[in-house]
Amino acid sequence: MKAVWNGTVIAASDHTHVVEGNHYFPRESVDARYLTRTKLKTLCPWKGIASYYTIEVDGEVSPNAAWTYRHPPPWIRKIREHVAFWSDVEIRP
Repeated sequence: MKAVWNGTVIAASDHTHVVEGNHYFPRESVDARYLTRTKLKTLCPWKGIASYYTIEVDGEVSPNAAWTYRHPPPWIRKIREHVAFWSDVEIRP
């Protein structure tokens, strides 16, 4: 799977986990050059606290368009150290 934004591949992996319709990419498959951590955090009752990233490619910005769960509960540990995308990020095979 690939995560593409503004014509650029942000992440690529054959080993994503799909949770609630979102592909979670292993952190090592994500190109960190395009991500900047933001202060936004949200709470999911069953996945824990999500931390967000803004994506920037060629001067274009998509705020809080990527997130990760750094310390998910045991029942969803498979997404630990994984990053998911939303907004206008296209997920394709």
